[in-house]
Amino acid sequence: MATSTAKRTGSRVGWFGKFLTSSIGQKIIMSLTGLFLITFLVVHLIGNLQLIMSNDDGYAFNSYAYFMTNNPVIKTTSILLYAFIVLHAIQGILLWSKNRKARGEQRYAVKVDRTAGGSKSSIYMGSLGMVILAFIIVHMVQFWGQMHFSESIGPFEAEGYEGAKDLYALVAATYENIGMVIFYVVAMIFIAFHLWHGFQSAFQTLGLNHKKYTPLIKAVGYVYSVLVPLGFAVIPIVMYLRHQGVL
Repeated sequence: MATSTAKRTGSRVGWFGKFLTSSIGQKIIMSLTGLFLITFLVVHLIGNLQLIMSNDDGYAFNSYAYFMTNNPVIKTTSILLYAFIVLHAIQGILLWSKNRKARGEQRYAVKVDRTAGGSKSSIYMGSLGMVILAFIIVHMVQFWGQMHFSESIGPFEAEGYEGAKDLYALVAATYENIGMVIFYVVAMIFIAFHLWHGFQSAFQTLGLNHKKYTPLIKAVGYVYSVLVPLGFAVIPIVMYLRHQGVL
């Protein structure tokens, strides 16, 4: 009996493993993690808008950052976020590599055919994804890494926030550099193209297609892929112009 149960369990695990490494399994994982990251971006943007919503020397943003880094639920969610970013990136690279190998010597001819009837963002999702992954690494080193490991960040001196760091000052110093501002704005353009295809593709992969609802999903996806990256791009521009005394 025990041997039979073990065999059934092993069979299920083996089937699940094969599913996860199959093309359809990888696409489903890409879709689910992508939808999670899409939701996260909205929350992240709402928080980051505190950087420019008021001239309060960073009080609102530092309060938000303190809450996000000290709330146990948010901290647990953050671990999932990091895991999903890595998983999404790995699955994307694996799918891109598998598709590239499958096309073989015909990949250039296929690219031409697909360009005639498909979205360019769809064709270049792999390349876009790798550029975005590079941006995420730079972004994490620039902010998350310094927040946790740098000794040069001063304290956030406000009542009730003992031990908090002045993360607003870190962001403001970063966006005093026009090179960093341009880098972040260009990165948001890449993210916009990635989302333009990825938003609706995630629903399609999960089989959530209906002649009544699909046009609405596409419309929401297009609006989202423009407004959310635009919101992120506006932040460094406004902070730079404020530092220059223009605003």
